[in-house]
Amino acid sequence: MEQTADPLSADENALVKGVLAGDRAALARAITLVESAAPQHKNAAQALLARLLPHTGQSIRVGVTGPPGAGKSTFIDTFGCALTERGHKVAVLAIDPSSALSRGSILGDKTRMEGLSRDPKAFIRPSPAGGVLGGVAGATREAILICEAARFDIIIVETVGAGQNEITLRSLVDFLLLLLITGAGDELQGIKKGVVEIADAIVINKADGDNIARAKAARAQMERALQLVAPATDGWSTRVLTASALHGHGIDQIWEVISEFKAQTQASGAFEKRRTEQRRAWLHSALERQWRDVLYGHEAVQAALPQLEAAVMAGELPAAAAAEELLRLALDCGSRMSTQS
Repeated sequence: MEQTADPLSADENALVKGVLAGDRAALARAITLVESAAPQHKNAAQALLARLLPHTGQSIRVGVTGPPGAGKSTFIDTFGCALTERGHKVAVLAIDPSSALSRGSILGDKTRMEGLSRDPKAFIRPSPAGGVLGGVAGATREAILICEAARFDIIIVETVGAGQNEITLRSLVDFLLLLLITGAGDELQGIKKGVVEIADAIVINKADGDNIARAKAARAQMERALQLVAPATDGWSTRVLTASALHGHGIDQIWEVISEFKAQTQASGAFEKRRTEQRRAWLHSALERQWRDVLYGHEAVQAALPQLEAAVMAGELPAAAAAEELLRLALDCGSRMSTQS
């Protein structure tokens, strides 16, 4: 029986070994490979993930989101350092807003997480959102798996706080933490965006100094509001906590809540059920992304797109009609090629 050639080169096989050994340089290179949009990297990225997949799934995946100014980076820095002191290995995937021109990461995550960036038990990876809805990068799922294969047992995904699009983050993580602050003109900023409905815990941050009383009042207000909202996870009541990331107050309690969540949902089966649904969502997301790449790369579509685009922009043609015509061109051409072969 003829063996299929290994799509990984000798260097790429060394990359697999490096990731499994927890080598930070190999980890960074592996994530760069799966993030690459270059066609020549596609097969190698898929082969890499196939090799690493049996070594994944043993972490707790925590999403952290919240409005601008809530102190997400400071919180993750303090929280992550507290976890590494407990002996955990922490990977942070910090998804940045993208430059409109270069789609590059424009925030300096490692400078915003000074303590964690120097911690040998931590790994921080800034990645551009690249226009992907949900405030997460296109290859975040793959990056999570690579970090798990490198034996990081806590994966934190920080998002840009994209409001109603945070449902995408919910499909990536086990536990979603919403960070809020008081004094922003609305104590219930998150409820208007629907993020509260998908959060497993809400933390009122910056509860220090003169702000302690306001933070406690906001907590009570949020707890009352949550009585009208169905829990994000079956069998789990969304918790509301106060904390000061700057001073480290309340950080241990947050980890205790996450640990309780993991134990409770694993016992009930909700944890694995969510992971299973996330894998299905990953399939459909990958299918949509690959189909989009095929469609836009089609010669007939590329030829017709400028004229149809101009007609839509001029108000002469409905967008749905233009999209249908482009799809027809791609399918007709594919059908003819199949008949000829």
